Amino acid sequence: MNAVTHAETSAVNTASTTAVNMLQAADPSKNMILVPLSQLVLRPTGRNVRKTPRMSIPELAASIQRVGLLQNLIVIPAADGEHYEVVAGGRRLAALKLLAKKHRLAKDWEVPCLLVADGTARTASLTENVQREAMHPADQFEAFAALVAEGRPIEDIAADFSVTPLVVQRRLKLANVSPRLMADYRADAVTLDQLMALSITDDHASQDAAFYDAPQWQRSPSALRERLTERETDAYRHPLVRFVGLDTYEAAGGGIRCDLFAEGDAGVYLNDAALLERLARDKLACIAAEVTAEGWAWVDAAPAATYADLQAFQRAPRERREPGKRDALRIEKLQAKMREVAEALDTAMEAEDEDKAEALQEEGEVLGEQLQALEDGLQGYAPSVKAAAGAIVTIDRNGEAVIHRGLLREAEAKALRTLERLRQGFSGEDAESDDEGDTADEAQAPAMSDRLAQRLSAHRTAALQIEVARHPQAALAAVVHGMVQTVLQGSHYGHDLPLGVRLTVQDRLEGMAPDWPESPAAVALRELQQAWGGKLPEGSAELFAALLVMEQGELVKLLAVCVASTVDVVTPRATPHQPGAKLAQAVGLDMAAWWQPSAEGYFKHVSKSVILDAVGAFAPDSVNRLAKLKKADIASEAERLANGTGWMPAIFKAEDTQEDAPEEGPQDAQQDDAKETATVADEPVEALAA
Repeated sequence: MNAVTHAETSAVNTASTTAVNMLQAADPSKNMILVPLSQLVLRPTGRNVRKTPRMSIPELAASIQRVGLLQNLIVIPAADGEHYEVVAGGRRLAALKLLAKKHRLAKDWEVPCLLVADGTARTASLTENVQREAMHPADQFEAFAALVAEGRPIEDIAADFSVTPLVVQRRLKLANVSPRLMADYRADAVTLDQLMALSITDDHASQDAAFYDAPQWQRSPSALRERLTERETDAYRHPLVRFVGLDTYEAAGGGIRCDLFAEGDAGVYLNDAALLERLARDKLACIAAEVTAEGWAWVDAAPAATYADLQAFQRAPRERREPGKRDALRIEKLQAKMREVAEALDTAMEAEDEDKAEALQEEGEVLGEQLQALEDGLQGYAPSVKAAAGAIVTIDRNGEAVIHRGLLREAEAKALRTLERLRQGFSGEDAESDDEGDTADEAQAPAMSDRLAQRLSAHRTAALQIEVARHPQAALAAVVHGMVQTVLQGSHYGHDLPLGVRLTVQDRLEGMAPDWPESPAAVALRELQQAWGGKLPEGSAELFAALLVMEQGELVKLLAVCVASTVDVVTPRATPHQPGAKLAQAVGLDMAAWWQPSAEGYFKHVSKSVILDAVGAFAPDSVNRLAKLKKADIASEAERLANGTGWMPAIFKAEDTQEDAPEEGPQDAQQDDAKETATVADEPVEALAA
């Protein structure tokens, strides 16, 4: 037990009072002495009651060197008659000894000491430590501010108190909060974490409004910080900031706000979104100009282009040029080496030598990458193709510029195919028929097991859930859609809506896809749910009261998070007509943002021919090389080659409503997304339902 009993407290107070009276009765001129530092010793006498120090000796020594020894030591005569034992102030003595050792203080420097009798030494030590009262943190903040007001540099203040300049700056920030908040902080009505969040702005009116205008359950530090920075751009998360560069933004006159209490690179907010977007477009335009010089028919620059945007285009065919003598020799050597490694790998696997087999497999992968790099360098576009095709320059999620070359609009792609067939001796009528055949083939989904179809549709459900949570208007429309059909139209759909929204929380995804809990979509939705859950009271009555006073826009956002968990578009088997397609279109579902094809998640669960067909779509030059490998190796290599290509299985692309949607480019899609976001954020519920 760490509790101190009433009797113990009384005993300590009585002893302290006795000691104080004894020391006050003494004549200070007779008891205060100056003792050379070399004559002071600290021996294990047990008279010093403090056992655990609170500041490191080097820091205390630095403070004494700058501002001097502000408190005397308490000593008793030593038994040898020449020295004095320190019974209170052992840390100060150690700091003085350290300064003397570093030749920053004379060894015989006279130390002010209070001489007490041997019998009262322990009482004096106890009195020195008990009869203290720590400063309130608010007093410390204001004291630091007063020092700065007197003209003391921040660096000097930091050195005086053995802290970093950042600590001083943080205390000055806290000292600058509004008087009302500071008074409530002293009264324990505001926590230190809340005070730190509010200090992100120096405007007292904004600080007070953010705290006092918010309901009690929305006063968490994160909620307060979000409220004060809701119109600003978080430099730590936004890809445009990484693309433009913070230095470039500031050099162009852009303002920033820094949160001194943030950790690492976080806590920087940009307050000029228009300038940031203009700088991004200017930089993209420069890159687009370089790409245009390559000879493309058109080049568009768009800050964002989703996988769905790119699906509106077809890929122009590339041609393989004949390698030069040097490249041909390197290709021949790599192929020969790969054959040797493959034979050695088979031998090692037959001998069950796992270590050797693993090393050979890694060597084969390295050789394959080198060969693929050579083959990629031989691929190019014919001048006639460039004259019809174009490119899109955009920014990925990491803030890096990405160039998508060889994009063909439908009319351009059809014209190129017709021209190619005419060159090969086909008629225009036959070419048209072939086009139709191609379209039919593309619409067919690859053969897959029902188990894999369920697994992939579970991941599609997870991705659709998080997108619904991020699109409150679509979530509200989905709920109202079901209610209208049930209440006003007498529909038989009831609780099983064609949009894929069930009015009960679905809980079967993990059974369909064991890797679902750790998928990016599931993790993102779980974090969003936890964030909202932490803001809301748990009691039923308290929750209803909080919801009644919540702003309509916030209430709709909360509704979207709740509706998201009711989405269920799991299918029992592969089908080209996916449930929830309308809802997926409404929220702009991009499966490439939430799921990536992997060996364990897809390729190992389909046949070898299906894998090779897929590889033919995103890495056609590797098909022949992979066809000679075992299925497990093909699956692993397919995963590597598919990375970053945006390729998706047909089950994710066969939305039955895509043909109804008007064709639009990446810029149009981005503008539509921006409009939808603005609508959700700015318009009341009545406008969303209109």
